[in-house]
Amino acid sequence: MAEQSYPKIGHFKSIADFQAHLSSLNFDLPFDDRILSAAEGSPLGQPLMLDDFRIGNRWCIHPMEGWDGTTDGQPTDLVLRRWSHFGQSGAKLIWGGEAFAVQPDGRANPNQLCNFSESTTEKSLRQLLSTLLNAHRDSFGKTEDLLVGLQLTHSGRFCRPYDKSKLEPKIAYHHPLLDPKFGIDPSDDSVVISDDYIKKLIDAYIRVAAIAARVGFHFVDVKHCHGYLGHEMLSAFTRSGPFGGSFENRTRFAREIIAGIRVAVPKLKIGVRLSAFDHPPFRADGTVRGLPGPGIPHEFQKHLPYRYAFGANQQNPLEPDLTEPIAFIQMLRQLDVKLINISCCSPYYNPHFQRPAIYPPSDGYQPPEDPLIGVARQIHITRELKKACPDSIFVGSGYTYLQEYLPHIAQAAVRNNWTDFVGIGRLVLSYWQLPADTLAGRGLEDKRICRTFSDCTTGPRNGLISGCFPLDPFYRDLPQAAELKHKKTAARKSLPRA
Repeated sequence: MAEQSYPKIGHFKSIADFQAHLSSLNFDLPFDDRILSAAEGSPLGQPLMLDDFRIGNRWCIHPMEGWDGTTDGQPTDLVLRRWSHFGQSGAKLIWGGEAFAVQPDGRANPNQLCNFSESTTEKSLRQLLSTLLNAHRDSFGKTEDLLVGLQLTHSGRFCRPYDKSKLEPKIAYHHPLLDPKFGIDPSDDSVVISDDYIKKLIDAYIRVAAIAARVGFHFVDVKHCHGYLGHEMLSAFTRSGPFGGSFENRTRFAREIIAGIRVAVPKLKIGVRLSAFDHPPFRADGTVRGLPGPGIPHEFQKHLPYRYAFGANQQNPLEPDLTEPIAFIQMLRQLDVKLINISCCSPYYNPHFQRPAIYPPSDGYQPPEDPLIGVARQIHITRELKKACPDSIFVGSGYTYLQEYLPHIAQAAVRNNWTDFVGIGRLVLSYWQLPADTLAGRGLEDKRICRTFSDCTTGPRNGLISGCFPLDPFYRDLPQAAELKHKKTAARKSLPRA
């Protein structure tokens, strides 16, 4: 076991140095020499039509999972502050803003925004949407070209609805590697959801979508990513019955939600955030200098063909296979679902694929590859999907790790039709005005650029609130910042010594 060392983005002192390093990794990425403003014709400043709606530019804010609502699913001042920042960002596509659980037992944590009742859900959603719209209007003068959605979710295998320290999973099938990793008894079928549970859950999605439409959201995201329930349904090869086995059955969950929404609120637009490929879970290979070692895959060889991942080569599950993801996106297009937000894998069991970072969260592992490879992988996969499904509208992910070079690659990716929108998530927690600054030609505020410290993940994983503790002065000055530092130190000391 050797210590991994990769150059940090901030160490590249020129665009030429950064481009030379990209070339050394044998990844071809489009790259512009300078950041263009909207007035200079930046591709990121160009509008795009979705049916009859003109979306004002090509920046998108990804949905994120909050840990700072009330225990009955309502937004707090911290949540509203974040939604105000979404509005101030300058992005014209807000993809969900927040992961909103459609029923209480589907929450990833007890403080996630959630549907407890129709009246409280409507109140919450009106407050969230008005906060975002008012902030955008105050900053940019109008909201007519701002498309706002709500991400609907059920956390499935990763539900912690009532106690942050207690996993209460709702799984589609037993997984030979994820079950032991997360303490699920492979003989306990009580955690496997029934077909009747799924049918009632579909109704919950439809009910919340109808409330979102009534409040004024333009679309809902039927979430199918990151190991949560919608995503797990796509890989339910070993499940019996109408929701498992065949491609038709494994996509039934999505189809029935979409069909129900069409009946309930015909004018509401629908999108899907999709993990377009998945791989076996990873673990730290020991420790290095008191930190988790580099990530290595759990042994999967005895489980070949690997029938536990969507978009993976079953004979070699460390390789993507886009055959079914393309078929799924084409199916969605036939259902008039055009908005597709591409992600991959899961932050719970193989985060270096999904969320490239130089510093892992406290329960993670050191990156087993230069994180730029993870960025390039996602950009190339989105390009392949866009080429295969040209009539769909794609949002690309994985860009945050590019840091000050993000706009250089983002605007070139849009110009070259590798993606339609560039999405940013954790970056927004520290530097929410980055889209507005680039489009206005103001340059970037280096001290606010996300350096992937992963505290926005480590905090919630340790039961703390969401936010950027290192770079946002508001969070840096809270008592939770000191508590987070203490928990990180304690976690490091608890690791076994190599």
